Amino acid sequence: MKEKIINKSVDLFLNLGFKSVTMDDIANEMGISKKTIYQHFANKTKLVEATTLHVFENISHGIDCICELDKNPIEEIYEIKKFVMLHLKNEKSSPQYQLQKYYPKIFATLKQKQFEKMLGCVSQNLERGVSQNLYRKEINIDFMARLYFNGMLSLKDHDIFPIEKFSMHMLMDNYIEYHLRGISTPKGIETLTELLKTNKN
Repeated sequence: MKEKIINKSVDLFLNLGFKSVTMDDIANEMGISKKTIYQHFANKTKLVEATTLHVFENISHGIDCICELDKNPIEEIYEIKKFVMLHLKNEKSSPQYQLQKYYPKIFATLKQKQFEKMLGCVSQNLERGVSQNLYRKEINIDFMARLYFNGMLSLKDHDIFPIEKFSMHMLMDNYIEYHLRGISTPKGIETLTELLKTNKN
């Protein structure tokens, strides 16, 4: 039952937002009593914590699986983006923004986990790109990986990128292209150009 509650909560939180969804909403959606939820989670904060960790672990596992495919590093970045967007429901309800606003402690923990995960993943991608002559050999890998993470976080800041004006899909595509054009060799730019052509709908 605990797993079912987490799965339903993930669905509701990502689609409607952490603030909007109440314990009553989750109980009604599942056709169970609120008391049943409280047997597993002391309060909504504990449930939010469990669901964010669940989403993080699922996404981390998916990213690991993509990295194991040993794809071309430029292609790998787009595959990861596609996978993350799918899992975050295109962030219709800006879950990360709401999490930061209403559950700052959970957000801080999640951000640290994301940072550790992403730093390793992006660093490996950069190293492979350099060794395959797709990325310039003189780039500072640690600096670029941290910059990439920080840039990704800023895309979710609605004060900088209002949701009415910028879709998350558009922001991610533009940011990734910006990142890759800044670090790619002529060979890498060729690969990127081909990829962008085939990805155009």
